[in-house]
Amino acid sequence: MQAIALKKSQFFWHLAVFVLLAGQLSAQGIVSAGMNPIRRADSLFATGATAEAIPIYETAMATGQPATDAMLLKLAFAHEQLADVPKLLYYLEVYFDRHPSEAVLRKMNDIARANGLSGYETDDLNYFYLFYKQYGQYLVLLLLILGGYVTWVIVAKSWRNEATPTSQKWVTLFYLLGVWLFINLPEGYKSGIISRDRVLLRSAPSGAAPVVDVVGRGHKVNILGSQDIWLRVFWNNKLYYLRKDQVWII
Repeated sequence: MQAIALKKSQFFWHLAVFVLLAGQLSAQGIVSAGMNPIRRADSLFATGATAEAIPIYETAMATGQPATDAMLLKLAFAHEQLADVPKLLYYLEVYFDRHPSEAVLRKMNDIARANGLSGYETDDLNYFYLFYKQYGQYLVLLLLILGGYVTWVIVAKSWRNEATPTSQKWVTLFYLLGVWLFINLPEGYKSGIISRDRVLLRSAPSGAAPVVDVVGRGHKVNILGSQDIWLRVFWNNKLYYLRKDQVWII
């Protein structure tokens, strides 16, 4: 795998705080066979044993332990140390989904470009998603207030037996439909990172369907639905199908 080419940024300064905290826990002698697995992983991380800490964190999350922001940042840093770019990007993506910011978006783009990976571009789609996550609730509230006011005016005019032009009714209807789409479509948006080498993209949700492309581990795809064990993904401006177990869904 290619070496990771990362610029220094304030993003990973958070890790210094977590390392110090975990170091204090380790210094107090809390490492024991029966201790909380997260504390044990924190102590291993503090001593630099990041490779040993990774499976403990990931096993805990797989068994229902909520992933804290600290755990996500530690896992991202640990996989950086192991030069595992796809896993590094995966945990940054999960962190970005919780705390959307342009700095994190650009950081992922820089990492992906340095390692020849696609899907992390700072394009219109990713910026729209960033904008929606940051300001969507306020914009939706404004649009709903405006739509409610226009609807109330039309209803009030009908009560007074005043005619409302048909064109205005259609405009109002399409406006409300647009607001509904704005509210629901981004929430249904999902993305995933290819988790295996040489994943086959097929033209239909079937193992017998023709293979139309092959994608390597670490590339990011947009998910537009599923069917049985198959995901419908958008890749290079086309729709393909791949197996669910070949993707880490964000």
